[in-house]
Amino acid sequence: MSNPIDEQVELIAEPPALPGRWTICSMLFVATSINYMDRQVLSILKPILEGNVLHLQPFFHGWPTVETSINLSEIQYGYIVDCFQIAYALGVIFAGRLVDKLGCRRGYPIVTGVWSLAAMGHALVTSVFGFGVARFFLGLGESGNFPAAIKATAEWFPPKERSLATGIFNSGSSVGAILAPFVVPWVALHFGWRASFLVTGVFSAIWIVWWSMKYRRPREAMDWSRGVVIAPPPAPGLAWWKLLGYRQTWGFALGKFLTDPVWWFYLFWLPSYFNSRFKLDLSHIGLPLIVVYVLSTVGSVGGGWLPRGFVAMGMSLKGARLGAMLTCACLVLPIALAGGLDSVWVAVALLSLAASAHQGWSANIFTTVSDMFPAEYVGTVVSFGQVAGALGGAIFAAVAGHILQLTHSYAPLFVYSGFAYLVALVLLRTLAPGLRRANLRI
Repeated sequence: MSNPIDEQVELIAEPPALPGRWTICSMLFVATSINYMDRQVLSILKPILEGNVLHLQPFFHGWPTVETSINLSEIQYGYIVDCFQIAYALGVIFAGRLVDKLGCRRGYPIVTGVWSLAAMGHALVTSVFGFGVARFFLGLGESGNFPAAIKATAEWFPPKERSLATGIFNSGSSVGAILAPFVVPWVALHFGWRASFLVTGVFSAIWIVWWSMKYRRPREAMDWSRGVVIAPPPAPGLAWWKLLGYRQTWGFALGKFLTDPVWWFYLFWLPSYFNSRFKLDLSHIGLPLIVVYVLSTVGSVGGGWLPRGFVAMGMSLKGARLGAMLTCACLVLPIALAGGLDSVWVAVALLSLAASAHQGWSANIFTTVSDMFPAEYVGTVVSFGQVAGALGGAIFAAVAGHILQLTHSYAPLFVYSGFAYLVALVLLRTLAPGLRRANLRI
């Protein structure tokens, strides 16, 4: 049955494309890059923190020497990751509402400032517990990035461009993961590991000023459906918790719950995987990571473009979106073999393919929210999905820490990573057939 809201809109002639929308996309890209640089630092430093006792020296000349030592085990590292994931899940509940209430121009700099201060706070840590506290506050701040970015994309881009725009800014997650292996080992080897946590602070400050000065919501908010421009009536005033009553919300949330942990696994455990499986130390681990994340950037942009290619072949826009997600889910499958590989570059090849496919999947699953809900509720629905993804990541991290501590094998983790996407797609299509638009009622 068609949605009454869709039936009551007045079709108008398509206006010129909104000027400045690609500038907005570039700002989202930079913010996401900084976001992922901040969260990647600890995972790159893990091989030197794990199983080693570090006697901390003064951070600045003249400061007193700290006699505390740090010795990080696999289980402890899993708990530290859990602190980030739990805080991410808690924070995103409020972050989506904050961005919907304050708007992207005011809400986005707030969450960026919180995560940047937390990231720099890692430099003051003197214990494993301290890392847990720092990661908790980092998760609180970083939880706001994607609700704000997806909302800004829904405000500025029509459906036919949203997945491409999302793919472009989402590629910042790969670029941040690329820049981190370049910067972090060099800084850690020359200035100490604590200095590595400070390098992105200045970039965050510059970005906040840039965004606050440049970003404005389009004067006339436009909704888009079935490939034509429409001026919709105002969305019904709906309490946020009522959105949980829609199958579309749960389809999106379950998709994130199953697949987000795979990306977290890559971010938080790949340096350790290369170190334990192939004996790559801090000075040699950068190149494989850079190759994986460079190629995943291609997947993010390519996956965002893929629905447009399917539309050109005659598919409907939403059918093309689902087709792109199926393609990405199939391309991930070979990663299930990565746990038993003996060649580092074969592993890099499979990881590059899987990471690229994940980024393409991510660009499209995020865009399904604006396909199924009005722009007024995009931030909130995205936040539900982020909560689900963070909780899935927390469960995965706890399980992964114990599996690696007991078996020293990554094979079970890679098997899960290979099949999660197909399961998620089946659930999404079952709960939201054809990405049908939600029939919102007060």
